[in-house]
Amino acid sequence: MRVQPRASREAILGWREDVLRVAVTAPPVEGEANQAVRRLLARVLSLAPSDVSVERGERSRDKVVRIAGVTDAALRRRLVGPQGRA
Repeated sequence: MRVQPRASREAILGWREDVLRVAVTAPPVEGEANQAVRRLLARVLSLAPSDVSVERGERSRDKVVRIAGVTDAALRRRLVGPQGRA
């Protein structure tokens, strides 16, 4: 996953070369952007925020995220909406 912090709005931007792009309004300070990513994915996937965890990349724009109870194929289907946005 590639995260864009301090964006004007929160959105799933779509997939680019097998990397999910996400924008969050939170700054990359004291884990705020990571928490925003967890909340955004949980909301879009209708999951609890505790089902989403940042496994690697807590201090990087590039992250590996674990989502409990969702397969990779199901994740791709659920995150792609009109114009590649969820």
